[in-house]
Amino acid sequence: MRGLPVSAAVPLSPEVGPDWLQPLLTNVHDVRGAYQRRVPPEVLADITAANTAATKTGRVRDAAVLVLFSGPPETPSASVVPGLPDDADLLVTVRATTLRHHAGQAAFPGGARDPGDDGPVATALREAREETGIDVTRLHPLATLERMFIPPSGFHVVPVLAYSPDPGPVAVVDEAETAVVARVPVRAFLNPENRLMVYRSANGSRYAGPAFLLNQMLVWGFTGQVVSAILDVAGWAQPWDNSRVLELDDALALVGGDTQ
Repeated sequence: MRGLPVSAAVPLSPEVGPDWLQPLLTNVHDVRGAYQRRVPPEVLADITAANTAATKTGRVRDAAVLVLFSGPPETPSASVVPGLPDDADLLVTVRATTLRHHAGQAAFPGGARDPGDDGPVATALREAREETGIDVTRLHPLATLERMFIPPSGFHVVPVLAYSPDPGPVAVVDEAETAVVARVPVRAFLNPENRLMVYRSANGSRYAGPAFLLNQMLVWGFTGQVVSAILDVAGWAQPWDNSRVLELDDALALVGGDTQ
C-alpha cells in the first residue's frame, strides 16, 4: 500500500492480521447474521422495504467505514481476556453536532464514496485520513464485511476491517465534521458495566439496540450494533445485563450529549 494514492485500489491482506484477530477473520461473514439477530423481524422488514424503495428511486449512495483494530502482534499469556491483548484498541470518532445526518453520534471513520475511489477499501482509508489525520500507510486492510443499508442517510455501507500494530497519532482534523477522535481500548467495550440497551421512540414504535457507555461517548445505533456483533463473532463478549434499557436522550445525558 505504501506509495499508492488513498483513492487507489488496495488489496486485502488477511494473513497480516495478528493471531488474536484470526477468530474474527475466520468468521467474518457471520458478523452480518450476529448484527441481524439483535434486530426484531419487523424492523428488518422495514429496513428491507426502505432499501428497496431507495434503490428504485436512485437515492442510495455507496459508503464505507474503517473498523481499525490496533495492538501488539502477539497476545501475552496473562491477558485479562484470553486471546486478546490488554492494550488492543478500536478507532472511534464522534460526529459534529452540526452535520445533516447522524449528528453527534459515535461512529467509525468513514463516509460516502467519491467518484475517484476504487472500491470501499479506498473510500474507508481516504475518509479515515481526512477525519483523523491517520497515516494510512501504517494500516493493513484485512477484510470487508457485508454491505449494510442505513435508512436515515440512504447509504449502503461496507465496514472495512483493518489492523495496525502502531497507527501513530490521530486527532480531529475538521471540527465542522468531527468532534472527537479516540482509540478506545477494546476492554472498555467488553466491560459489562459499560454495556446497555438504548431505544429511541419513532412513529409509535420502540426498538432497543446494544450500546456502550464510555467516558466521552455513547456508542449506539449502527456502530453499536456492529461493535456488538464483532465482539460476539470474535468470542470476546462477556456476559452483561441486557435488561438495562435507557431512552436515548437519557443515555446521552450521561455523557453530556443530545440527539440534536
